[in-house]
Amino acid sequence: MTSTRMPPGLARFNALEEHAALAALTEACASTRWAARLLAARPYPTLDTLRTASDAAMADLTGDDLAEAMAGHPPIGRPAPGDPTSAREQRGMAGASEELTAQMLELNLAYQEKFGHVFLICATGRTGEQMRDAVRERIDNTPERERENVRTELGKINRIRLDRLVGEVPQGADSLGEVPEGADPLREVPQGAGPLGKAPYGEGEGA
Repeated sequence: MTSTRMPPGLARFNALEEHAALAALTEACASTRWAARLLAARPYPTLDTLRTASDAAMADLTGDDLAEAMAGHPPIGRPAPGDPTSAREQRGMAGASEELTAQMLELNLAYQEKFGHVFLICATGRTGEQMRDAVRERIDNTPERERENVRTELGKINRIRLDRLVGEVPQGADSLGEVPEGADPLREVPQGAGPLGKAPYGEGEGA
């Protein structure tokens, strides 16, 4: 859906000092080239222009840039300890059976052995079984095709994270952007919030 308005969070992002904006972007994606491109293109009049800039920057990343971006993502089924973002995005693996967990571990290792990097997929909204099936489907790809799959999945992840960064996904929302019943998406920013009016990074984002 096209967005022609400027969310309050986007206005705050546009107004951030350069070092704070860069820190916010590199938390969304570990690629320094991607972050630098988005930083240089500020201010963004709408959320869609931010998303489009992200897509354009992602399309231009080299193999080394993609590797740098992937380094910021833990393996599916093993979210980084203390990292609410990966825990939230991999919610489909929460409560997975021992059998499914073992299958994902085996597939992850086989994938990494073949391609030299973690299996990357936009996990938001996917079940554990869907992610397992995706590894099985993609493990037979050529390295060239898989590199482009990674680029596509990173682009999806970055769009979701940028939406959350500027507050288009309300605080208190789940991984699909749905607000739990009774939650107030327009509640006041808590004291001590981060530069985008959100709780300090790593806080307030339950899995």
